[in-house]
Amino acid sequence: MTALKLFASLLVGLCAYYFYSQETFSEEMVRGKRVLVTGSSTGIGEQMAYEFARMGAHVMVTARTEKRLQEVVQKCLDLGASSAWYVVADMSNLTSAQQVVEETKTVLGGLDLLVLNHVKVYTGLHPFQGDMESVISTMTVNFFSYVQLTVSALSALNESRGSIIVISSMSGRIPSPFSVVYSSTKFALEGFYSGLRTEMYLQKIDLPITVAVLGYIDTDAALRALGGKIAIKASPKEDCAREIVKGGVLRQREVFYPYWVTKPVLLLRDWMPEVLEHMMDISYKVENTL
Repeated sequence: MTALKLFASLLVGLCAYYFYSQETFSEEMVRGKRVLVTGSSTGIGEQMAYEFARMGAHVMVTARTEKRLQEVVQKCLDLGASSAWYVVADMSNLTSAQQVVEETKTVLGGLDLLVLNHVKVYTGLHPFQGDMESVISTMTVNFFSYVQLTVSALSALNESRGSIIVISSMSGRIPSPFSVVYSSTKFALEGFYSGLRTEMYLQKIDLPITVAVLGYIDTDAALRALGGKIAIKASPKEDCAREIVKGGVLRQREVFYPYWVTKPVLLLRDWMPEVLEHMMDISYKVENTL
């Protein structure tokens, strides 16, 4: 009971901090900015592209499917983007990832905001079977290509005093059973970008990095992979995209969405790990993962 009271007190304090420490966000902060959003043909990436478009940004979208990218570009223009473009790329090819940045710099004349969102779609929760090919291919798309895009964009971002948004997951903070390869790539992202952020700070380089820590979001891919396997309700991708864009534009260190699901769980991880283990035990429908 004492531990629960302590946790409740911490949660109240967290609520007060969250509500009274919010910076003022203005759409004018985005107007005219040059933005590259990866993995933007569907899901959260698509919705983030629309958010930037509504606020008058120059938007470059990229993914593997040209037809979908064409549709996203047209909608961005309809929503009010200053301009909208696309480049087809497969992030399993690191040369292709590098070329995305070069094309963006050429077309937009520079880069103000790099949004790293793409992911190798996983087929669902299942026990790890020791498939090394899957480990390597997933790490290439979900981690190495992020690093390659960042390396390729650093000079342009430094020139524009720009920033980076990295889409991570609760799976990058809390080990995730039945998706250990995917979870490992998210842990790698968290380690790399947290370390890079600190390195930039120590060198007095103004290149903010926002890491978005997401829960279960109702993208088509997530619903296909997790539907019926976890007892958690998915949150809307539109609201998720809006919060990520806002946090990234304000140059916040982290964005948690949905906040009241993700942040308290991380407190439990540090303060009451046994409670967290019990929550996981009742959240996973193990019989549907085998």
